[in-house]
Amino acid sequence: MLLRQLKYFITIVDSDSFTEAAEKCFISQSAISQQMKSLEEELGVTLLVRTNRQLSLTEAGEYFYRHGKALLNDFDHVITETKRRGEDHELSLKIGYLKGYGATELHQAVASFSSTYPEVSFSIMNGTHEELYHVLRSHDVDLLISDQRRAFNEDYFNYELMLSDCFIEISSYHPLSKKTSLSFEDLKGLTCIVISTKDQVLIEEDFYKNTLGFHNQFLFSETLEDARLMVVSQRGFMPIEALGTLTPPAQGIARIPLINKGKPLQRKFCAFWEKERTNYYIEEFVDVLRQLLVQ
Repeated sequence: MLLRQLKYFITIVDSDSFTEAAEKCFISQSAISQQMKSLEEELGVTLLVRTNRQLSLTEAGEYFYRHGKALLNDFDHVITETKRRGEDHELSLKIGYLKGYGATELHQAVASFSSTYPEVSFSIMNGTHEELYHVLRSHDVDLLISDQRRAFNEDYFNYELMLSDCFIEISSYHPLSKKTSLSFEDLKGLTCIVISTKDQVLIEEDFYKNTLGFHNQFLFSETLEDARLMVVSQRGFMPIEALGTLTPPAQGIARIPLINKGKPLQRKFCAFWEKERTNYYIEEFVDVLRQLLVQ
């Protein structure tokens, strides 16, 4: 059996017509009919029944169509990936992740993945949500690990990794550092420290205020390190998410769970990558990362 015979058969069933299928496959109707006859003779079963200008599948034909179509999709993926590998001088995976994420499991995933696929090199960057959104769209990264702030885009895979608990980092010398949990009511009157570039402060303030519910004054820092220095010097508190295992808080900082209406405040973190640029390595890496996160 030739692969093109399988393609002809799938096209006939999808078109519900030998004539249309012949046109789509750029061969004559008699030629495609002869190919189907040869295919059925080789298999020793009848796949298609033509009655009153209508086509119907036999039980064997239905099975062959369903599994044959999946086989063709897998074959097309193999061809695409083979061509991509042949064109690449070096296989690489560029990952972007959100500032403030401790990245313990991300680093573990890179180490685990590299031991299995040493031919793949990694490039990793971090940024604010908006920075990451733009580098993904401009193809400067292949894969994004970030929170969900927009509606899911159908042009991208939007793979949900986990719900992340939110914490507050506050100076160990502040009276609130002795509490086992903090609410928005507890934080009233304090300054909220947020990591953001200068051109994104209005967007970040709007998100933290109107989406998450922080009705505070805001201070902005471009790096996690500087933000924590502000916390230690008692200039305010910093919200932080626990995507996986957080490293212990720095000396002079207490990390306390944030609750809302008696329940932990959570945010959804996802892996995002473009459907047209997907490949086996991206999908495998995301699977490795998720397994580490859910352990």
